[in-house]
Amino acid sequence: MSDKSFISILMVIPKLLTMEHSRGSGRVMRKQWGFRNMVLIFYTTIKNVGLLNSLQSIFRFRLSKIASSFWISMWEVFGDREAIIVEDKRFTFSEFKDRVFRLSNALQSLGLKPMDKFAEMLYNGNEFFEALNAGSLIGCPMAFLNWHMKGDELSEAINRVSPRLLIIHEDLVKNVVAVKRKLKSVEFFIVVGKNAPKNMIVYENLLSESSNTKPETNFILAASPFTGGTTGVPKNVNYFDGMGYLFSDSAERPRSSFKEYLRFLVMQGSLSYWYNGADIHDPITHNIRCLVPGPLYHAGVMAGWAPFMIYGGTVIPMVEFDPEEFLEIVERERISWVFVVPTMLDRILDLPKKVKNKYNLSSMRALICAAAPASPELKKAANSFFIERGCKGNVFMEYYGSAETGVTTVLTPKDYEENPKRYASVGKPRCGETRIYNSETGEWCKPNEEGKVLTRTVMTISLRYSGTPEKLQSAYEVVNGVHWFDDGLLGYMDEDEFLYLTGRVKEMIISGGVNVYPNEIETVIKQNSKVVDVAVVRAPDDDLGEVVAAVIQLRKGVKSTKKEIMDYCRKKGLYGFKIPKIVKFTKELPRHLDGKLLKREIEDQYWEGIAKRG
Repeated sequence: MSDKSFISILMVIPKLLTMEHSRGSGRVMRKQWGFRNMVLIFYTTIKNVGLLNSLQSIFRFRLSKIASSFWISMWEVFGDREAIIVEDKRFTFSEFKDRVFRLSNALQSLGLKPMDKFAEMLYNGNEFFEALNAGSLIGCPMAFLNWHMKGDELSEAINRVSPRLLIIHEDLVKNVVAVKRKLKSVEFFIVVGKNAPKNMIVYENLLSESSNTKPETNFILAASPFTGGTTGVPKNVNYFDGMGYLFSDSAERPRSSFKEYLRFLVMQGSLSYWYNGADIHDPITHNIRCLVPGPLYHAGVMAGWAPFMIYGGTVIPMVEFDPEEFLEIVERERISWVFVVPTMLDRILDLPKKVKNKYNLSSMRALICAAAPASPELKKAANSFFIERGCKGNVFMEYYGSAETGVTTVLTPKDYEENPKRYASVGKPRCGETRIYNSETGEWCKPNEEGKVLTRTVMTISLRYSGTPEKLQSAYEVVNGVHWFDDGLLGYMDEDEFLYLTGRVKEMIISGGVNVYPNEIETVIKQNSKVVDVAVVRAPDDDLGEVVAAVIQLRKGVKSTKKEIMDYCRKKGLYGFKIPKIVKFTKELPRHLDGKLLKREIEDQYWEGIAKRG
């Protein structure tokens, strides 16, 4: 008998129930669903599947039908509750279910079968969630394409996934048409918008001509994001194996015991608990109301809309981020949960006082930040601002993770309220395991000793890249026979297991034989009140090989000089090779709103025509 069995579950349940993660997730479920809705969702699920079929599926551990029915039952029970709000469009869960069914049937009518892949390249909107849920119901993974990509980068990303179908926004059609001849697998193009070229299908026409009856289901978790791609062509990561293995009949077995897999799954699923999900209760809709200002294609942003998928929260994706509109939506829609990147917080806090002070933000409970480093000063400023605008306490929260790992560490207000030093950390391992490793000695680091940041989560024990030539093995460090994911980060953990990130191996500058970490220098320069943003990169030097170059974006209306920046760095404790030898001021740094600083673009300017290490 496979270890993925009813007997295996019974043996593991007692230990799972002792975990704070599982008890906390149960509290969130009770709060967000309510007892009556919980009963209705479970009853409707069993009714739709059939009691005998449900018992057989559970005992044989073939949960795909139950999982899809459970999801559909949640939409039916919540019915008239708001599901998605996009500008002037508001969809209830009943309307959302209708559209997901229509799209599911349409995809199947085009010939998509379970485990056939499709991809989306869409701006933020309801269509993203409709496609993701349709793919999940019929068992077809959906790749999230970054809509910034063009040319060879776009065609290579699409070919790596090998999708049979593309769903694209009408404004992005030209980018796809430009590489259409290079696409090896795509048979159908579906266009969101009113204008579609010949041989392409209009999304709304497809839905209107399709049936809204329940499709033939084969449940998986269809989410398949790409890595950030800041140091190379993005790689596609599947979540349908790791996160979806428990509920899917198609997912591949993780590279671990089923017992360990379940423990990691419970840890990953506990994010809403750590972020006060059990205490959030909107006075009108009684659920978590999520604002998504970042691009939905980004893996990190999934933390921003997870309550919508799991607990029937209401999700409001912003079509385009605007700092004042962000505040206006928080007030108008009573937002309690949001995922932001530091760049967004900077832009919000930089608004004139007369603008910022117009809005009541008292509904906010979880201001979740990730994807790029946030300074302690920014975290404190964000808390102060939201408290000034009505919040009863600190709301800033953070996590460290990646597309490959999912969430690993979590920082909560209670953490830094107990010890302000922890403002500089990214929290402690709560959704996965994280340790610090000295690769030279082959031993785990002691507290406060810097080394490689290694991680194990439900994603890393099932990690697979789609169509990527790189060997997966190179992403892991094997310690005592156990595979730990190596994301290329350096850091240390204190006595209480809080993680502090200090740099990235690939970005390390070797100046005169001395290792210099850009993150340390960037953290110092960002403390300068004149500085909005900074990128520290390698630059060639005839004598030292590499030197520190600081490219700085100043606040509007202020000026600075190289000497002023260098003196500031010395005053803050930097010395020797850590003092930037090159200081350049720029109008704006190339940073996506997903938080990623495109250091390749900056650094390559200095190395044009010169061989560069790494």
